[in-house]
Amino acid sequence: MVDALKGEGPLTVFSPTDEAFAALPEGTLDALLADIPTLTDILLYHVVEGKVMAADVLELSQVQTLQGQYIDIRVEDGKVYIDGAEILIADIETSNGVIHVIDAVILPESRDIVDIAVEDGRSENLVAAVQAAGLVEALKGEGPLTVFAPTDDPFAALPEGTVVALLNDIPTLTNILLYHVAEGKFMAADVVELNEVETLLGESLSVSVDMDKVMIGDAQVIITDIEASNGVIHVIDAVLIPAS
Repeated sequence: MVDALKGEGPLTVFSPTDEAFAALPEGTLDALLADIPTLTDILLYHVVEGKVMAADVLELSQVQTLQGQYIDIRVEDGKVYIDGAEILIADIETSNGVIHVIDAVILPESRDIVDIAVEDGRSENLVAAVQAAGLVEALKGEGPLTVFAPTDDPFAALPEGTVVALLNDIPTLTNILLYHVAEGKFMAADVVELNEVETLLGESLSVSVDMDKVMIGDAQVIITDIEASNGVIHVIDAVLIPAS
């Protein structure tokens, strides 16, 4: 990592203080030093390509890190937070970028798409459908994937008997599930720039934006940018049904 951070750049580094590392649970630092891949992931999660000064940070809601995932930026009461860590000192310029000192170590998401859906608890029908269709391993794979995930409410709104019928018709169920997944990682900011998104089924979903409302097909996106280790989830308010 030393050579990378001494390179031409420019890079932006969100640098935790020694106190931030000391605040980690006991044994965490030693464990990370013994697990170089995980340590590297965490370090890359603190680095952004390009020179992002404090004035630039204030204009952003999130920014992609060299690790691949995005960090959230929030301004509250005059303070700037990066994934919940407060920027203590801003705009320390270097020959190859800029450093912002933060008060906590920030950690990338380690759970995959399936893990998040299971732990969230609001999409039990979706999880059951994925399991029935044998798509668990595909959604736990390397990705990246974008999933438009209906909660249990849209499944409950389907005509009576539909869910049971689908669970007994695996080919149709699989097609419907693949219609909710796109290859690649499309954050909300990417989605709104598109007219359509091609799904793993091979059919495309239309994208439309009306004021602050984003529609994917006939479904409204109600929660965006739930990052996973292998992609991103956007929660929608309807089950999407392919034309075929």
